[in-house]
Amino acid sequence: MINQKVYIILTDTGTLFTRCIKLFTRKPHNHASISLDANLGQVYSFGRKKPNNPFIGGFIKEDIHHDFYRKSKCVIYSITVTEEQYEKIMEKIKKMEEDKRHYRYNLIGLLFILFRIPYNRKNAYFCSQFVASILNESGVIYFEKPLSLMTPYDLLDDYKMQRIYEGNLQGYPISMSNIVA
Repeated sequence: MINQKVYIILTDTGTLFTRCIKLFTRKPHNHASISLDANLGQVYSFGRKKPNNPFIGGFIKEDIHHDFYRKSKCVIYSITVTEEQYEKIMEKIKKMEEDKRHYRYNLIGLLFILFRIPYNRKNAYFCSQFVASILNESGVIYFEKPLSLMTPYDLLDDYKMQRIYEGNLQGYPISMSNIVA
């Protein structure tokens, strides 16, 4: 059986919304995404659909080269998965992408995290809840914490992830090509 890798990306875009979240989390990165490839050409999350409006959100495919991420800081981890788990991740993401109009950003769920109260809404996720759900439903990681309470750094706790990069998100592809070359 051939193993694959998926990538967990934690970012700090520096927006007002992320600065507000940072006041609560006290962590340097407060947005989580998942990528199916090392070049980050297929990056998925739940977040803002319009860069200047954090209140209109849902399932998104992120373009790390977009101006919105120009000054973003990040930390990127890889985790080894089986071929079967990788296929399940791809299937789940493909289905969500096809039905993305049915998915919403779980802004209310963020408020419930403040009070440590699990709160699930049908077809609604915030970024780390989405990544945790994908990893959980594909059998990669079974989290003990309720998925609706997951923060970006909870994704990393005690799991066999390798940190492969930390720095400016725009610098990542350049540094990866240097490592591969």
